[in-house]
Amino acid sequence: MYSRKPFYLIVAALFLIGLALMLYRHFVYEVPWLPGEKRQIWSIEAKVEFEAKGKPIKASLAIPGSQPGFTLMNESAASPGYGLSFVEAKGSSRAEWTIRNASGPQELYYKVDMMHDPFAKAPLPTDVPRIKTTEVPEPYATAMDQVLSHAQERSADGITLTRELLKELNNRGQNAVLLAQYQAPGPLLLEMLHRAAVPARMLQGLKLEDGRRRQPLINLVQVYEGEQYEIFNPQTGEQGTAEQLLLWEYHSSPVLDLVGGSNSRVTFTMLEQEQPVNVALAKKFDQPHWINVSLYNLPLEEQALFKGILLVPIGVLVVVFLRIIIGVKTSGTFMPVLIAMAFIQTSLITGLVGFLIIVGTGLILRSYLSHLNLLLVARISAVIIMVIGIIGFFSIIAYQLGLTEGMKITFFPMIILAWTIERMSILWEEEGPKEVVKQGGGSLIVAVMAFLAMNSEVVRHITFNFLGLQLIVMAVVLLLGNYTGYRLTELKRFKPLVDEYNTEDKKHD
Repeated sequence: MYSRKPFYLIVAALFLIGLALMLYRHFVYEVPWLPGEKRQIWSIEAKVEFEAKGKPIKASLAIPGSQPGFTLMNESAASPGYGLSFVEAKGSSRAEWTIRNASGPQELYYKVDMMHDPFAKAPLPTDVPRIKTTEVPEPYATAMDQVLSHAQERSADGITLTRELLKELNNRGQNAVLLAQYQAPGPLLLEMLHRAAVPARMLQGLKLEDGRRRQPLINLVQVYEGEQYEIFNPQTGEQGTAEQLLLWEYHSSPVLDLVGGSNSRVTFTMLEQEQPVNVALAKKFDQPHWINVSLYNLPLEEQALFKGILLVPIGVLVVVFLRIIIGVKTSGTFMPVLIAMAFIQTSLITGLVGFLIIVGTGLILRSYLSHLNLLLVARISAVIIMVIGIIGFFSIIAYQLGLTEGMKITFFPMIILAWTIERMSILWEEEGPKEVVKQGGGSLIVAVMAFLAMNSEVVRHITFNFLGLQLIVMAVVLLLGNYTGYRLTELKRFKPLVDEYNTEDKKHD
């Protein structure tokens, strides 16, 4: 006897591979399960202003990259008359403007779009910075030592020392007030950590607030303990980066390096917007990867084509279920799927009316052809020509009456309609009008059910974004094809036998 184990193994493999691909797309490439989800995009413009002195100008601006919490989407710059290059130096990215001669006030612009992305994993620099000590004049050196002494007594390592230092500096004691006159909070904390032999570096961050203009960067301190590090905000004492805080410069380099100008400053304007998740992710994963099976890598024309093609297996699954499990009779096996595709283009009501008009008129004209005893090829060809004529005629009538929806019946598959008319005509002659109504009505019911499944926004989203679904549909179709039990509509046929069996059983009792 033939073993069914290989069949079930194939079905299980198809299902598991399809499910794995879908889960991979969701968790690794962040594709959502449901449509309509949006991603937060921050558009940030950096404005560089300075006075040129009639000399060659070289302005180098630190620019951000992808980092934990944010993914770089787009960047651009505006600099009339300037040469512009994006350069990499010691792991940091910079925008560099150059010009041979300039004088007077100058303005340069750099714009970047950053997507708020909890999945972003781009690391910050992990190389431990060198400790730099400087001579501190009195009485500030004594105040520093006293604050350090108190903080070290209550700390265990460099990170806990930083927390205690921030507490001491923010309690507004005598030493804290004196040191506040010596330096700003960021440089002061950095110098005190270096004085305590704790490796740390200065970072520059931007607090993101929608619609804010001319915002400056804020100082942050990255403190190392072995290979681990923590980021502190010296002004607030917070540990870690806030959700709406973008690190702009994080390589211990100057934000702006200007040669040939003076009185420079950099200010920032930011605007929050939202983009559909498919647009945002298409920009994020613009480099195709062999396991990133995505149709977004194709040209738009092919994407539009596949959006319709990938719905066909869903319609096929509906047809298989209704025919095998329910037992609905249709005129043609997969004709309802093609009719459902036409309904997607025309809308359901317009499609139903157009289908009934075309098939009804075609059956009337086909009844005349049956008296001519034509050969099959010639008869089918004549029916095709009639279908085209019917569609053209009703389109013209609809246009003249101002019914633009009626013109959409041109989306119906003409060859399939011709074969449907031919099959129904033969069925009418052989089985009578009752069987025609049964099969024609069944075809319309299946087509409507397939249309409702295929036209769902959730189904459209999942089929286009998760190609692994096709393997799952294949596995389900194979399982349904292995079903050999009674169809639901057949239970009615055997109901008298069941009643008779129950009656006999009661008599025996």
